[in-house]
Amino acid sequence: MTGFSSRVEQVSISGIRKVFEAAGEDAINLGLGQPDFPTPEHARTAAVEAIESGATDAYTSNKGTLELREAIVQKTARDNGYDVDPEDLIATAGGSEALHVAIEAHVDAGQEVLIPDPGFVSYEALTHLAGGTPVPVDLREDLTMDPADVEAAITEDTAMFVVCSPANPTGAVQSEADMREFARIADEHDVVCLSDEVYERIVFEGAHHSPMQFAETDNVVVVNACSKTYSMTGWRLGWVAASNRRMERMLRVHQYAQACASAPSQFAAEAALSGPQDVVDEMVGAFAERRDVLLDGLTDMGLDVPTPKGAFYAMPRVPDGWVDAVIDRGVVVVPGDAFGANGAGHARISYAVDVETLKEALEAMRGATNALQ
Repeated sequence: MTGFSSRVEQVSISGIRKVFEAAGEDAINLGLGQPDFPTPEHARTAAVEAIESGATDAYTSNKGTLELREAIVQKTARDNGYDVDPEDLIATAGGSEALHVAIEAHVDAGQEVLIPDPGFVSYEALTHLAGGTPVPVDLREDLTMDPADVEAAITEDTAMFVVCSPANPTGAVQSEADMREFARIADEHDVVCLSDEVYERIVFEGAHHSPMQFAETDNVVVVNACSKTYSMTGWRLGWVAASNRRMERMLRVHQYAQACASAPSQFAAEAALSGPQDVVDEMVGAFAERRDVLLDGLTDMGLDVPTPKGAFYAMPRVPDGWVDAVIDRGVVVVPGDAFGANGAGHARISYAVDVETLKEALEAMRGATNALQ
């Protein structure tokens, strides 16, 4: 009798998508992690020129073009302060595939992966698909993850723990001290620290730090992407960085699942990473303005919301029925429990829309809040 794998039966369609499907066509969408800025012109031009020249007609190296990987090397030195060899990088189909190959290559059936709760929906699902067991880790009041809680949760079955900073869905930014501790924990307990750094450039307060900067062993694996920094979500171009021995195992997964990342996207990403960066600064400035508008509006309604220091999400604490009431008023937000059990009583709001649209959405939120009081 035909059936389905127990792994896939543990995974359901994302709660984020369910909200989108239930919303009206004219709704204001504050549920999607999609910057509303165009991909930088020089990145689009690079892809067009590569297509027209025929440079994208064939497979690239499984790891990606050398030119792209060298651009990632230069970006890492410039932005993150550590060195990586181009041979220790794989260009992937977005950050999503990078997470997949990292978890698939390091997690055996029955092994545990410690994940933030609330946290990005893919961590739990990809752990199940690898045959592993996701173990939620509660967050602090400010929605950051406490290294002490991670260390306390480690057992002999733990293969990996996931760190995300700036974080989806919370917008929280881990401190340098936290990142040093995460590196130490990975070193001392001989477990993999998977660091999701897709939002690294979108920081309003403090600074982004990678545990890779502080690791003394090769137990840190970094995932990154052009998706959020350069508004290139549709291009599906990410990468994973790790030691050579870890890269060789992840390449085994990548070459059979994907072969190589899209060639046009690789040329676009190379240009984005190595070209003018002022477009990123402008985008981050706009997000900071929107964050303040949203925070002021939510606070004025009497909602409690930890201040997001990065990314473009806020996660206020909301009364029962608030998410449905907001959606009924034509604004899409995502219930917090879509990101884990501890997300219950929260909503995730993306402020990747212009200020006027955000103000219109806030009026709908105010109406919902008043109706529930």
